[in-house]
Amino acid sequence: MKRTTKKAVSILAASALLALTLAGCGNDTTTTDTASDTTEDTSASTLSGAVATNGSTSMEEVMGVLTEQFTNDNPDVSVTYDPTGSGTGIEAAANGTADIGLSSRALTEEETASGLVGTEVALDGIAVIVNADSPVADLSVEQIAQIFTGEITDWSEVGGDAGEIACIGREANSGTRDGFESITDTKDACVLSQELNSTGAVIQAVASSPNAIGYASLSAVEGQEGIKAITVGGVACTEETVKDGTYEIQRPFVFVTKEGTELSEAAQAFFDFATSADASELISGAGAVPVA
Repeated sequence: MKRTTKKAVSILAASALLALTLAGCGNDTTTTDTASDTTEDTSASTLSGAVATNGSTSMEEVMGVLTEQFTNDNPDVSVTYDPTGSGTGIEAAANGTADIGLSSRALTEEETASGLVGTEVALDGIAVIVNADSPVADLSVEQIAQIFTGEITDWSEVGGDAGEIACIGREANSGTRDGFESITDTKDACVLSQELNSTGAVIQAVASSPNAIGYASLSAVEGQEGIKAITVGGVACTEETVKDGTYEIQRPFVFVTKEGTELSEAAQAFFDFATSADASELISGAGAVPVA
């Protein structure tokens, strides 16, 4: 009887030792797997570097949302935006001082012949704006052209209160000006009271002058106080009317690169993101019309 008990104890002890040994092996395997997983995660490549963009002031809202999202997703990448105007941005892409030039007009045949490549990121309506207190609510493209060329000089001629019209426009190398003048057929013929070098300056000038009229990007006009965007030929400047083409005064937002010049990994990643369908909602939220 005593022998049987001693034998049972021995069997139980051996079983317990075997269980501990197996458990130890299991723990070793788990530790090895975890370590392997950790090594695998930390060895994953992380995008880093700097991306320099330069150009159109009208693209400020769009560039703001694209840059914010991209750098949130890629915290080791910095994206700079220098709002110098479309002409300067195109030149920066040509001479390599920017990774990506920004233009609020399509490239000319001469520019593409020189090796520059334009990629549309979005479409933008050029809103015609007047002071918020102006009674004028609608003008035709023809009337707008007549006003900016000096053929119509008083608001009473187009249904407003008597008063000399003050035309506010952009500087010579502005993509917004180029788009506006091309569409209204007023190139090199505008008579301006003020010629300003940014979208914000035009909006401020119109807001501070009861008799002013100007033009600015749809994406920059929305939510601004002191001004109102008039309808053109009865059509409001909205994302929908720009997309379907019923609003006549519109132009593209363009990324400009140089053919044969390879972008850095970070710059290429930003370019790919900005021109993809993933960026569409962001572009729309910034007041422009996505094309992807």
